[in-house]
Amino acid sequence: MSKFMDWIDARFPATKMWEDHLSKYYAPKNFNFLYFFGSLALLVLVNQIVTGVWLTMSFTPSAEEAFASVEYIMRDVEYGWILRYLHSTGASAFFIVVYLHMFRGLLYGSYQKPRELVWLFGMLIYLALMAEAFMGYLLPWGQMSYWGAQVIISLFGAIPVIGDDLTQWIRGDYLISGITLNRFFALHVVALPIVILGLVVLHILALHEVGSNNPDGVDIKKYKDENGVPLDGIPFHPYYTVKDIVGVVVFLFVFCAVVFFFPEMGGYFLEKPNFEQANAFKTPEHIAPVWYFTPFYAILRAVPDKLFGVIAMGAAIAVLFVLPWLDRSPVRSMRYKGWLSKIFLLVFCVAFIILGVLGVLAPTPGRTLLSQVCTVLYFAYFLLMPFYTRLEKTKPVPERVTG
Repeated sequence: MSKFMDWIDARFPATKMWEDHLSKYYAPKNFNFLYFFGSLALLVLVNQIVTGVWLTMSFTPSAEEAFASVEYIMRDVEYGWILRYLHSTGASAFFIVVYLHMFRGLLYGSYQKPRELVWLFGMLIYLALMAEAFMGYLLPWGQMSYWGAQVIISLFGAIPVIGDDLTQWIRGDYLISGITLNRFFALHVVALPIVILGLVVLHILALHEVGSNNPDGVDIKKYKDENGVPLDGIPFHPYYTVKDIVGVVVFLFVFCAVVFFFPEMGGYFLEKPNFEQANAFKTPEHIAPVWYFTPFYAILRAVPDKLFGVIAMGAAIAVLFVLPWLDRSPVRSMRYKGWLSKIFLLVFCVAFIILGVLGVLAPTPGRTLLSQVCTVLYFAYFLLMPFYTRLEKTKPVPERVTG
C-alpha cells in the first residue's frame, strides 16, 4: 500500500492534499454547532447532484411532455417519487443551511480581513445557487413554475433601452415556451452545477489558505509550538470530521422526516398550483416565488415604481458583496462588539424573516407599508454599519480562544 501511494504521489499530490486540507489543517478548537452548516451545505449539494442526475434520466424538457414526465417519475419510475422529493426538499434544505451559514459569518465577522475573498466566493456561490434554483423551478412546468418565471423574467423589461430585448433573449421567445424550458434545463443540469462546484472549490481553497475563523474571532496562528502547530488548533481530521458526522445524523433525521411525511411542507416547498399543468390562459389567484426568494420579492413589491423596485431588489443582494468593507469594527466576533452591532443584527434578522413571510402573502396596503419599513431596516443594517461599528465601544478581545 505504501509503494502504491508513493507511485500516486509521484504523479498526483494525493497525500499533500489530504494533509493540507484535512489531517494537518489546524482549525480552532472552539467551534460550536453553527459550524455544522458549511459541511451540511456540501452534503446537500451532493444530494442535489446525485438525485438530479437520476431525475434527468426520466425527465423530458419540452412544453408538451415536461409535466407528464414529472408525473411519470412520481407514479411509474421505481423509487422515482423519493428521488423527486429528495431533490425538491433538498432545494429548500440547501437554502436553509446556506442562510444559517451566512448568519454565522455575520455573527462572528468571518468576512473581515483576511477572509474577504472567502466571503466573496461564498456570495458568488449564493448568487449561482439562486440562479440554479430559479432555472430548476420552471422545469416541472406547473402553474406556479410558469407564472413565477413569467413575473421574474418580465422584471428585466424594466431596464431602460435594453430591457425588452434582454427579456426576449432570456426567454428565447416572445413568451415563455418550450424554448425557455429547454434552455433553462441546459443551464440547470450542466452550466450552473459546474459553476457552483468550481466556486465551492475556490471557497474552500481560500478558506484553508487564511484559516478558519472562530466564535472569538481570534487568529490561532499567532501562538504556535516548537513544531509550528497552533496552540489553539486541532487537526480537522479526525476531530471535526467525526464531529460533523453528529451534525449530519441529526440533519438527516429532520430531512428524512420532511421527505417521508410532509414533503410539500404545507405548500411552501411544493406549491399547490404546481400540481396543475402550466396554462398560459389561466393566471393563478396569487403569484409568488418559492419561499427562499420571497424576502427579495417583498423588497421588489415594497417599491411602487417597477424600475426602482428591480434596483432595490438587486441592491439587496449586491450590498452583501461589499460587507467586508462596510464593517469598521476593530473586533470580529459579536461577543466583543458593542450593543449597537447586536441590536442592528437582531433587527436585520427579524426584518429579513418578516420580508420572507410578506413575500408569500398577497399584498395589501398594510402589508406593503410593513414591507417598506422592513426594507428600510434591511438596508440600514449595511449602510449605517461604517458608522455604528466605528462609534460603539467594544470589549477587549482575549489573546487566545476561550473555549
